[in-house]
Amino acid sequence: MSLVDKIKVVIRDIPDFPKPGILFKDITPIFYHQDLCSEITQGFIERMPQKPDAIIGIESRGFLFGFLTANALNVPFVLIRKAGKLPYKTIGFEYALEYGTSKIEIHEDALKPNWNVMIHDDLLATGGTAEASAQLVKKLGAQVMGFNFVVGLDFLNGKDKLNLHSNNIQCLVHY
Repeated sequence: MSLVDKIKVVIRDIPDFPKPGILFKDITPIFYHQDLCSEITQGFIERMPQKPDAIIGIESRGFLFGFLTANALNVPFVLIRKAGKLPYKTIGFEYALEYGTSKIEIHEDALKPNWNVMIHDDLLATGGTAEASAQLVKKLGAQVMGFNFVVGLDFLNGKDKLNLHSNNIQCLVHY
């Protein structure tokens, strides 16, 4: 069975979550299968054009495979969190949501200038948070090497926003 098939078998569909009309793709059952977690981590590594200088994980589910991948590659893991959650000096980026705005932050010393970094999250939907994360990477003088996601919801066209930063956008499974 292919990696894509293994992932799709364990992802759970939750209808009408978080609101009516949404079919939520729940990745949490993946974490009950350690061999699959290892395969997913290896799948991300195999799809990278080169070894990055760091991997960024977007709060909170981007921390899961982002950290595993960074650890496997022996590179730093950097957190991007919602505003007010990081304890040290930060820089932030505010971005538009469907209704209103949100703000994410990164420690001001988290990346070195000219580092090549991969940005990781669990799911690519509209691309807003990943695009905002790319803006933070650039504010710190680093380069976006690409994006990794377990799931891509292709019908929401999130890649369109991310292509402005890198055309290396990897989604292990697509819906």
